[in-house]
Amino acid sequence: MLELDVERIAHGGVAVARHDGRVVFVADAIPGERVRVQVTDAGRDRFWRAETIEVLTASPDRREHVWPEASVDRAPERRAGGAEFGHIGMARQRALKGEVLADALARMGGVDRRVEVEPVEDALAPGVDADAGTGWRTRVRLHVAPDGTVGPYAARSHRVVPVGSLPLASAELAALAPLDRALAGADAVDLVAPSDGDPALVVRTPRIGTRTRPRSPNAWATGASRSSATDSGRCIAGPPRP
Repeated sequence: MLELDVERIAHGGVAVARHDGRVVFVADAIPGERVRVQVTDAGRDRFWRAETIEVLTASPDRREHVWPEASVDRAPERRAGGAEFGHIGMARQRALKGEVLADALARMGGVDRRVEVEPVEDALAPGVDADAGTGWRTRVRLHVAPDGTVGPYAARSHRVVPVGSLPLASAELAALAPLDRALAGADAVDLVAPSDGDPALVVRTPRIGTRTRPRSPNAWATGASRSSATDSGRCIAGPPRP
């Protein structure tokens, strides 16, 4: 275990700290905090990766995670991935994202510019809770464990975490998600709410004779089956939109 002072944010939703001059990318932390971490990857000379185990000095921008199953209160291997900023208040989230964009412009484009990330307008995102940062995802991929458990992967792993909710998903996708069902034999579940059609649930099963996991689909179908070179899918249309 290490105790680290978090310095800044990095691309990918992780923060940056240092230990004996080495960069440590820390998950579930906020710049300005002091945290106790568990190093999960020390295999590189230039940097390590670590998970926050305990927040020793919390940022005033820290809040209860919007997704309980992704909270720092859980062991890292049981934290749902895909909601890396869910423990940060929205104003600070936007400021941090602006810092990441400004850094990318400077490093890759030689452009020195301050970036301001504004809240989404209600008219452009009906159903989104802009204060909480929830209800906005219109595409979600869940995974299926060998025993049929459906859920997201734990952050930075291929371990399926059972969850009871999907707060980042739009309400119509959250209602479709088969979180309380066992889907033995399936490989993944795709949920999609297209802008001009009904929401749909697609159950992915591995193609016979292949051991690879299905790739992300580049086309969607509603109310019909579809397949690709690496997987097959059974598409179940959801209820019509109101």
